Amino acid sequence: MHLNRIFSTIDAHAAGQPLRIVTHGIPPLPGATLRDRRDQMRAHHDHIRRLLLHEPRGHADMYGAVLTRPSLTNADYGVIFMTNGGYSTMCGHGIIALTTALIETGAFPDQGPETRITYETPAGVIQARASVDHGRVRAVRFRNVPAFRQVRALEIVAGEKQVTVDVAFGGAWYAIVPGEALGLSLGDARSLELIDAGMAVKHAVSNALDVVHPLDAELAGMYGTIITGPPVSPDSSLRNVTVYADGAIDRSPCGTGTSALMACRAADGQLAVGDTFVNESIIDSVFTGRIVMDAPVGEFPGVVTEIAGSGAVTGLHQFVVDPGDAIGEGFLVR
Repeated sequence: MHLNRIFSTIDAHAAGQPLRIVTHGIPPLPGATLRDRRDQMRAHHDHIRRLLLHEPRGHADMYGAVLTRPSLTNADYGVIFMTNGGYSTMCGHGIIALTTALIETGAFPDQGPETRITYETPAGVIQARASVDHGRVRAVRFRNVPAFRQVRALEIVAGEKQVTVDVAFGGAWYAIVPGEALGLSLGDARSLELIDAGMAVKHAVSNALDVVHPLDAELAGMYGTIITGPPVSPDSSLRNVTVYADGAIDRSPCGTGTSALMACRAADGQLAVGDTFVNESIIDSVFTGRIVMDAPVGEFPGVVTEIAGSGAVTGLHQFVVDPGDAIGEGFLVR
């Protein structure tokens, strides 16, 4: 067997959501900025994303990350996040899983009980702080870019249901809708029902509204739908499932989605600086958010949030490509 391409990865997860970190096999990405390098990845190497995230090496809900040199002097790494449908502007579970993997594999030096790593992402600079105990990362918290609600109670028709949604930014754009409005219970709904409902809401909002960040026109376009419900644990504030990208389901509570939810509650006077918010996923894992400060975004009131959770390394892999494998470049089945 002649293997002409070999890719190395570190696999990890945060609160149940996977992250595949590509450590070898991607050519140098030229460009003056991180967004330039992401665009180079999209234009010239997108087959690598499909090969590593799609079947038979991955699955429809696999997430990926590519580390690059940062273009900003105050960052340790640049990071490009990848999904089943393309590339995302920021990823909260990815920051937690990536920070855990970098420290526990020795790629980033253990600096003591609180080790800091700063990332440049397409959405902005993110500082992560890992709680480290004898080389083990017990938890990671990160300070997110400012989150805000753009529209409250937007009326849409999703499928055959008329519902109202909030549209908010937490590093990516989300439509937020109660599950009961869609006729769904997060405890009983099957994954395909959640995907169909989430994508119907996403497309309806995209058709009804131009979603563009008021300070950065490149941060545009709906990323996902957050379907909410009552929590199972008495210690949680909310339960949710996020359907994102091309119909993927987030197993974690979704870090950027948690920021978006907190921005909506802050705008409604339900959360203030210093308050915490415990967001629960459909697999009962949690992220804990805290509002650090108020931070208006253009004409919209906004907040800076700190999101905390835990992750773990799940594997060190080498993937190969057999040139005679007719379907080895990747495919997806739902």
